[in-house]
Amino acid sequence: MSAVLLPGAVPTAPPPPSPPAPPVFGLRLATGLAGVLLAVLVSGLNENITKVALADIRGAMGIARDDASWLVVLYAAASVSAMAFAPWCSVTFSLRRLTATAILVCMAAGLLCPFAPNLSVLMFLRVVQGAAGGALPPMLMTVALRFLPPNIKLYGLGGYALSATFGPSLGTPLAAFWTEYLGWQWAFWQVVPGSIVALLMVSWGLPQDPLRLERFRQFDWRGLLLGLPAISMLVVGMLQGERLAWFASPLICVLLGGGLLLLVLFFINEWSHPLPFFKLQLLSRRNLSHALLTLGGVLFVLLAVILIPSSYLAQVHAYRPLQTAPVMLMVALPQLIALPLVAALCNIRAVDCRWVLAIGLALLALSCVLGARMSPDWIRTHFYLLQAVQIFAQPMAVIPLLLLATTGLAPQDGPFASAWFNTIKGMSAVVATGVLDALITRRNHFHSTVLSERLGNLPTAVDVPGLAQRMHAQVVTLTSSDLYLTVAAIALAMILIIPILPTRVYPPRAA
Repeated sequence: MSAVLLPGAVPTAPPPPSPPAPPVFGLRLATGLAGVLLAVLVSGLNENITKVALADIRGAMGIARDDASWLVVLYAAASVSAMAFAPWCSVTFSLRRLTATAILVCMAAGLLCPFAPNLSVLMFLRVVQGAAGGALPPMLMTVALRFLPPNIKLYGLGGYALSATFGPSLGTPLAAFWTEYLGWQWAFWQVVPGSIVALLMVSWGLPQDPLRLERFRQFDWRGLLLGLPAISMLVVGMLQGERLAWFASPLICVLLGGGLLLLVLFFINEWSHPLPFFKLQLLSRRNLSHALLTLGGVLFVLLAVILIPSSYLAQVHAYRPLQTAPVMLMVALPQLIALPLVAALCNIRAVDCRWVLAIGLALLALSCVLGARMSPDWIRTHFYLLQAVQIFAQPMAVIPLLLLATTGLAPQDGPFASAWFNTIKGMSAVVATGVLDALITRRNHFHSTVLSERLGNLPTAVDVPGLAQRMHAQVVTLTSSDLYLTVAAIALAMILIIPILPTRVYPPRAA
């Protein structure tokens, strides 16, 4: 029956349709979440594997060392940039559509990389793959925040923590396996099987949201034109800084100085834009600011405890990656058990996650202090105790940060929190790599100089067979010990700010 308008009545617009009810969490959504997790792990392994297998790739494709460094650098720049802007795209184009596209592009680029006819094409494929791979971690956090029931949300965030603990430690063993037994091409092709499975799981499991192309009416063009080059320049400057002698290189000066200037302009623009990529106002939340600050330190520590033993064993005892693999697996595989247990601990209301974080950081510091006692006689088995301490230390240092960062967030702030957390995660790994490279070089030079002067001051000439090799082993050992002590100090410093900055939070519960 049609409505009848009374004389003088003003017609009103029909009320907007009520939003659809959120999907009920069940097998289908669980499958979609597992698919996104698998895609993130595959993407992260792809980045780490190609770093470890770079020497084999260079030899097979005839790429010079300096040119090959750009393969890693450009991938990282594209990946971190995508982490910053992917959450906005997921709301605009839909979560499932963006995730599936990123998986497909990452897989296709990896499949094509070994067939690249020249270095330029290979670099282009790595940039495309980096952008696709970098878009995936924010999707995992968004899915966990949006779809998981409150009582198990922390377990989903624990799955996200695998990308910071499990993935990096598994990269070296997998690279060793591919290069030793199947060929260097599998350093690229290893993304294919997992990506196919993840694509099927995501396509079936995640609900399809409508397109929201009307968001382009308020698109932050100025932010994109400032933020994208800012992030890319900073990543390239940090990763190439040590190779090009840092500020002695005009290129590094332009990249770091120009990148910082553009980043400041980017944040000024984001503060007042009605639909920004980054919501700076969220930083007023003490727990989020603390989580982002501590995340940078934790990633520095986690990267160092992977780099130090593998680098030491390779330089002092000529270990190949396959021989170093057990040291990495000592931490990687138990994460599949340790992460759920730590998530269950933090999910208990009586447990203050700040103390869990403090204990995790203290255990990381303890592991590094034990490592600082190393000598040139250390072989693979000497690192097992250090790695065993880190089995629970690593998830205890990551999962509380996720709880602190996400508790109390409004649903509309989820993509913004994801953009902050993932961009800081990606950028922190880059900064840690640059800083560690610089520290290693400078401490190597320092210890080489000191040992050479001591030998030169001896009253008689020293002519001992193998002296140069023994000096090199001593220099590497002393540098590794210095790095362990530096990392331990960083972990302890992060403990000191826990009583000051974060506030007590409780695990999410259904209303």
